[in-house]
Amino acid sequence: MFALRTSAARTAISGTRAFSRASVLRIKAGDAFPEATLMEDSPGNKLSLAKLLKEQERAIVVGVPAAFSPACSSTHVPGYVAANSGLPTYIVSVNDPFVMKAWKDSLIHPTSSAGSSFRFLADPAGELTRALDMEFDSAHIFGNNRAKRFALVVEKGTVKHVFAEPDNTGVDISAAEKVLKAIA
Repeated sequence: MFALRTSAARTAISGTRAFSRASVLRIKAGDAFPEATLMEDSPGNKLSLAKLLKEQERAIVVGVPAAFSPACSSTHVPGYVAANSGLPTYIVSVNDPFVMKAWKDSLIHPTSSAGSSFRFLADPAGELTRALDMEFDSAHIFGNNRAKRFALVVEKGTVKHVFAEPDNTGVDISAAEKVLKAIA
């Protein structure tokens, strides 16, 4: 008997799907951060993260599969909030802007000193996620494709470090303590 080597073959036989391992990433250190239109707080508040990042000495972009999901809400993003590095930190997810605003409000108290460093941005159609080549097939879980879990360190619009989870959703390589230690 031969071993099944593809996730599609395993799925066809088992009848279930799991998150697949990440492929080779397109975005890498030295690349310019790609242009995409994101939203903050409401659909009317559109912005270019690429433009914002060109104006900053150093910033962190954290991609997550889903706002309010267990790992995103209990470990990944709270790790960055607790570290409060002072670096501008952009949390991006393939969600709508209302969900992202509600999620920010649930994680960061309005009087917190961390509040000014964190912006939660919606990528509702996955435009930025695809431009970064950080999209993965998660329709069977979330109803649409989502962002892999990742963190990017960007300096003046250029990606300097890429921390992407090989299983797309784990919290290890892109965890705040590892990212901040690597760039200290």
